Amino acid sequence: MANLSTALGIGALVLLLSVVAVRLSVRLGLPSLLLYLGIGLLIGEGGFGIRFDNAELTQSLGIAALVLILAEGGLTTRWSNVKRSLGLGITLSTVAVLVSIAVTGEALHLLLGLDWRTALLWGAVLSSTDAAAVFSVLRGVGVSKRLVGALELESGLNDAPVFIAVVLLVAADPVGWTTPLLVVYELGAGAAVGAIVGWLGAMGLRRAALPATGLYPVATVAMCVLAYAAGDILHASGLLATYVTGLVLGNSRLPHRSDTLSFAEGLGWLAQIGLFVLLGLFASPQRLLSALVPALVAGAVLLLLARPLSVFLSVTPFRVKWREQVFLSWSGLRGAVPIVLALIPLTNGVPGAQHLVDVVFVLVVVLTLVQGGTLPLIARWLGLVKGSTDAQEIEVDSAPLDTLGAELIQVKVQTGSKLHGVYLSELRLPTGASISLIVRDDAGFTPTPTTRLQEEDQLLVVATETARDATERRIRAVDRAGRFAKWKGESGTD
Repeated sequence: MANLSTALGIGALVLLLSVVAVRLSVRLGLPSLLLYLGIGLLIGEGGFGIRFDNAELTQSLGIAALVLILAEGGLTTRWSNVKRSLGLGITLSTVAVLVSIAVTGEALHLLLGLDWRTALLWGAVLSSTDAAAVFSVLRGVGVSKRLVGALELESGLNDAPVFIAVVLLVAADPVGWTTPLLVVYELGAGAAVGAIVGWLGAMGLRRAALPATGLYPVATVAMCVLAYAAGDILHASGLLATYVTGLVLGNSRLPHRSDTLSFAEGLGWLAQIGLFVLLGLFASPQRLLSALVPALVAGAVLLLLARPLSVFLSVTPFRVKWREQVFLSWSGLRGAVPIVLALIPLTNGVPGAQHLVDVVFVLVVVLTLVQGGTLPLIARWLGLVKGSTDAQEIEVDSAPLDTLGAELIQVKVQTGSKLHGVYLSELRLPTGASISLIVRDDAGFTPTPTTRLQEEDQLLVVATETARDATERRIRAVDRAGRFAKWKGESGTD
């Protein structure tokens, strides 16, 4: 019991220290993952002396954390923001990955004298952008939704093909003519599993009347984890299935959606903290120094050659402007994913795998400092930062009223919303829906048809099950286009 208490106490202190580190990282302008890695190094064998060298356990926990991070990324990604970037995101996560592996492998073969298989393995490990790094850094840069959507899709989708590439290069069997078919199957089946699990989960959660609000977020995240397991059992890409399931669920107007997203965000932070601290704990400071030179060489190849070339070849059909191409090239953020992928050859006994893990660890730190720390400056230098005049998206949450056959919809009118100044009579909600309460300045009152909505108002709308979707669409339409939304062609469907 004493050992358990000590372990729980240390874990709680590390978690609290990591939470405080988020605030510190914002003040310093550094990605928080560097501080988490630093905490892991501090309590590891080079610091407080905690020795942890179980590569297989680290890999398993790393993949589990990656599943939660991808689930959170899918749940919090708005389809309306990424649908215009779907083709670009898919191309970046497939074609760009292949180009990056080939270019990086060729360059490292020539510069570091690695054999071809090892050089391509290094290229595959280093070719995946990190979902946690992208989701946490990119959303605060202020560039267009098209660019953000493309990079979010890339980081959420490219883990799957890179994982497959690493496994194929680690395997003893030579790559044959059936390999491309196998890759297509794994990716296609993974996407299909994710879509099916997401659709079934959304339908079930909308119809279920669970006895506690907190059960909806738990069930939603469980669906994402179930998708990973189902994909893996079917020899498909479980990582892709996880992200697609999260994307479907997050855009399906789930009951208690805001609570679900908050829960998923908390789990995502917990997974990131645990993963980066664990990787820092696993690293050996004595070995990292010898990995510095090859890490700098690989980083230069990746940052100055492989990433720009892969982006250029991938986005050419989409006529992306050169400024946006430069930003896409500089935004290929690396994080924990390459380190987790490097553990696969280590656990399979591939010669030189420990050196690869050390090189990737150093490379992630270097590239995070170089890219993550300068990304906002690059965006401003390229003239891609948009003004802050856009209104925030209206907050809409719902909860089923069990046996009443109705739903309670909670709406918050954001600053800049065109709902401001609209009379309730002009809102024209569908039959079966009515606003029962408005909370304004911390005081609630029952509205009348002549009540005018204001910014920061919170509305409670009661709607029948049949009117629920039409009610939300109408509210979103007026939020975007005002009282004449229908005349302006705004339907509120996105």
